[in-house]
This record gives sequence, structure tokens and C-alpha cells, in this order.
Amino acid sequence: MAAATFTSKFKKKETLAEGTMGFYFAKPADFQFKAGQYMDLTLVDPPETDAEGNIRSFSIASAPEEEHLLFATRMRDTAFKRFLRTAALDTEVKMEGPMGSFTLHNNSSKPAAFLAGGIGITPFSSIIRHAVKAKLPHRLYLFYSNRRPEDAAFMDVLRQSEKENPNFKFIPSMSEMNKSAQTWNGETGFINKEMLARHLAALQGPIYYVAGPPAMVAAMRQMLIGSSVDEDDIRTEEFAGY
Repeated sequence: MAAATFTSKFKKKETLAEGTMGFYFAKPADFQFKAGQYMDLTLVDPPETDAEGNIRSFSIASAPEEEHLLFATRMRDTAFKRFLRTAALDTEVKMEGPMGSFTLHNNSSKPAAFLAGGIGITPFSSIIRHAVKAKLPHRLYLFYSNRRPEDAAFMDVLRQSEKENPNFKFIPSMSEMNKSAQTWNGETGFINKEMLARHLAALQGPIYYVAGPPAMVAAMRQMLIGSSVDEDDIRTEEFAGY
């Protein structure tokens, strides 16, 4: 699937979590991508710009089977994010893609362990939605780390996917429940070797996919290598500047 450049129209926005919004764009009829890939989105004649510019890369959070392209992002106060937040229906943007190889391996006899930090959930959102729709045989484990449930995007979709896909296990974990107004019965703290061992049959065997802020990705890689996971079985994608 070669990258293509096309114009798309903004269709809908929604709040996904505190400080995180989702933006839906029209998908051209002939556009195809693999779950886990990303797009470059360029604003067309924005009313303002700043030093960060008019182009951003976004993982596609929706499945290839869905009618819209969904992008999710943390809402910082930049010209680009202000444009998205206030965009009118059918506002046009330029897109280029799909790009990237952060996609599920083909060999379904090997489990996949997804380690997501914050907005790093977006490529996994696409892969997990696709796994449900395509009835993939892969065993999937998602470890999803956030400070509080209030900060965690896609919790409902992921819980529903776990009900619909018997091969998918969802393990969310919260690191700052003392700052939350909600109750929480799940895992707490950051993802570590002990947490993985509680839910995986063995630490060696799965292919690991790690996505999140650069410091989180580096820490997870170090933890996995320290747990004797083969480096060839670790795939990473950093989400900087969100």
C-alpha cells in the first residue's frame, strides 16, 4: 500500500478522556491501510500558525473496516490543536499516507503483548478493533498504563472488544489513583515485569509492541531486555510532543 496524498473533510469530534479528543475525517472509498499505521495531516490555509507548523503525524485509531479515519490526540494549546478544536463540519485538510510498519505480525501462533502508555494507545485501538471485525486468531494482550481512569481514552471500546473477542485480554493499570474521583479494582502502578508475569503464560514467546512517550518506551524496552526477551521480538513506536 503506497502512500497517497488526498484531501479529506472533517466530520465529527468527541471528547475521549480528560484532555484527549478524537477527530473523525472522511475516508476515500479506495483508501486502504493496515491497522497500526499512521498518516500525516496538513492544515489547509489555517487562520494562524506557530513554530510547530501545520503538519502532524497521527496514528489511525479506527479499524480499516470503519467508514471514517479517527485520530486521537492530547489537546495542548498550539495553533494546530486550536484549529482542530474549532474546526467546522466539512473543513478540508490534506492527508498523506498510510505510513509505518507498527502492524500486527502474521504468525498467529505467536501471541502479541501490547504495552501502551497514554496516547500511545492509538495504534492498538486500530489493531484491536480490526481483530474483532476480522475475527483474527491471534492471542492479544493489552497492558494500558494511565495516571487515572479519567485520563484513559478508549476504555469502553477496549472493554467491549474484550467481550467480543475471546482471544483478547485487556489489562489497564492506573498509577495515580490517589488523584482520581473514581473507584478502581484493576492493576495499579506502572507496567513492569511482575505485572506481565501475572497475565502472560511466559515472558519469552510473545512479540511485544510498545507505544507511548519516549521515556516510557525506553523503560519498557529496558525492562523486556532485562527479562531475557529477544530484541527481535520487541517493536516500538514513540509518541513525542503530544
